[in-house]
Amino acid sequence: MSQIINRSVFQKVANYLSLIKFSHTVFALPFAFIGFCLAIFKDGYSFKPKLLVLMLLCMVFARSAAMAFNRWIDRRFDSLNPRTAQREIPAGVIGANPALAFVIVSSTLFIASTWFINPLCFALSFVALFVVLFYSYTKRFTALCHLILGLGLSLAPIGAYLSVTGAFDILPIFFSLIVLTWVSGFDIIYALQDEAFDRSQHLYSIPAILGTKNALIASRFLHLGSGALVIGAGVYGHFNFLYWVGAFVYMFMLVNQHRLVKPDDLSRVNIAFINNNSIASICFAIFTILALIFK
Repeated sequence: MSQIINRSVFQKVANYLSLIKFSHTVFALPFAFIGFCLAIFKDGYSFKPKLLVLMLLCMVFARSAAMAFNRWIDRRFDSLNPRTAQREIPAGVIGANPALAFVIVSSTLFIASTWFINPLCFALSFVALFVVLFYSYTKRFTALCHLILGLGLSLAPIGAYLSVTGAFDILPIFFSLIVLTWVSGFDIIYALQDEAFDRSQHLYSIPAILGTKNALIASRFLHLGSGALVIGAGVYGHFNFLYWVGAFVYMFMLVNQHRLVKPDDLSRVNIAFINNNSIASICFAIFTILALIFK
């Protein structure tokens, strides 16, 4: 009996992890570590394990709330789209009400976690939560939804930096802008899969508005901007050669995903989306943090 219960609990946990695409945490979390390490190794703040744990909890709870809310609010569209019909809510694996309850609990825990960090993080937690939840509505009225998603994830490095310092600074904002342009660019590529569906449902996205070819051009411009910001951050922060190794890997991966995805061949969109961007963020974060430690 206990084994059956354990399997049932494990399956429920697995279902919710799938609901929030927990594996996609690799996109923003490495940049949160960059923001955290900037405060310690560059600005001289002391390392406090409690703050690190709280920062990680904030990342997990905010992202869980955002992803679950996105799945909840889009459940009707997901059920109509062959690509997404097997997601947890339309497939009946997780009910709509439990999913909404999960959003509320995650949001509450996110705000509660910021309370134990510092007053500024607590005050800004409501703004951050609004941004990451509001994104899910934007596809209904603006093709700039990709930029709103980028904005939501861009809060990771500056939020982590604020958790240690309680004050803003220019360099972590550089890294937030890197995330904004990077995420917006690769989200446009990911949205290519739903171009026809979005048009049929009167949903807004760059591919639905501009078409595949022009959407890829827009994505390239955003990624060029991200690369320029990587260079700008390196120069402004006076980073050593280790940073530039990570910068090279990051920019190579951005270029590579555009090599993989062509207007007449979208078969490798998922490879470009997951593999290239995961490698880009993780490697860039590792070498940036190493550059901070061995400055």
